[in-house]
Amino acid sequence: MNRAVLSKPTWTGDDWLSHIVNRLIQTPFLYRLMKQQARRVMIGTAERNGVPWRKRVSTLEASGVKAAMARLTNPEVTYPNYYCVPFHAYDEGNLCWLAAFEAEPATYAMALRALPKEKLTPEVALYRLREGFHELIDKYLPNPVRDVLDVGCSIGISTRSLHRHLQSRQSEPVQTMGLDLSPYMLAVAEELDQNREIDRWIHGKAEATDFPDDSFDFVTLQFLLHELPQEATQEIFQEIRRILRPGGILAIADNNPKSSVIQNLPPALFVLMKSTEPWSDDYYTFDVEATLQAVGFEYLETVSTDPRHRAIVARVPA
Repeated sequence: MNRAVLSKPTWTGDDWLSHIVNRLIQTPFLYRLMKQQARRVMIGTAERNGVPWRKRVSTLEASGVKAAMARLTNPEVTYPNYYCVPFHAYDEGNLCWLAAFEAEPATYAMALRALPKEKLTPEVALYRLREGFHELIDKYLPNPVRDVLDVGCSIGISTRSLHRHLQSRQSEPVQTMGLDLSPYMLAVAEELDQNREIDRWIHGKAEATDFPDDSFDFVTLQFLLHELPQEATQEIFQEIRRILRPGGILAIADNNPKSSVIQNLPPALFVLMKSTEPWSDDYYTFDVEATLQAVGFEYLETVSTDPRHRAIVARVPA
C-alpha cells in the first residue's frame, strides 16, 4: 500500500518521532555509536557500489594538498557557531582534513543513493544527479552568463560541473568562482581543479561576502541548505540578493522534504542520517520559497530532479 506523501518527514520538526530521535542523539554514548555506525554504513555501501573510498582518501593524503591551505585561508574569517558543531560524523565538521579527503567519494555515494534502482557507475550517477538541475536552470539563465558564484562549493565538484555546463551553452567565457567556509575543502578543490577551470577559490562566509553589489549573473547553493539553521539561510538569501545583478538568477539544489523516499526511510537509516545532520529539523521545516520572496526574490519554480532531490529557482527583479 502506498504511503501518503507529506510536506516533510515525520522524523523531523515537532512530531513525536522527531522528539524520540533527538533524545537518542543527545545521549552521548548512543550518539558515538550512531556516528561510528553511520561511517561504516556510508563507506561500506560506497565501496560495494564501485566507489574507491579508501583509495581516493589515500591518494589525496599523499598529494601534497595540505601545503595549499595556508595560502587559501582568509585570516579575517570568523566561523559562526552553527558551523563549529559535529556533523557528517566528523567531530570538527568540515574543518578537518578527513572531511575534505572523504568529500569526493561521499559525493559519488550520494549520487548512487539518488538512483538506487538503476545500475549506474559512480561517474554516470554523478552526471545524472546534476543533469536535472542543469536542465532547470537552462530555462531561466540569461545568455550569455558572465559571472557565476557557487556558494558552499565544498571541494568544487558542483563548481566544475556547473562551469562546464555553462561554458558549453555559449562562446563567451564564463568566469566562475567557488566560495566556502572550509579552507580544508578549498585546498582539495584547488587540487582537483587540475585544468584550472575555476577563476578563484574563496574562503569566506556566505552571509557576509566581500563582493560589491550587483557582482553576479548567477549564484548557486548546491546541497548546502540542509546544513544550515534557518536564520543563517535567510541571511545568505539576503546577501545573494545583494550581490546578484537585476535579473540575476539564484538556483538551489538539495534534499526534497516531499520525497517519498526520504519520508519513508527505515528507522535505522533516518536515525543515522539525523545523527550526522544537526540542522535537519531546521531544513525540513523551512519554507524556502516563501523566504526567498520575503527577502525580495521573484520565485520562479521548484522541480523534483530525482527521487530524493529538488531544485528551486528564483530571480532578482529587473
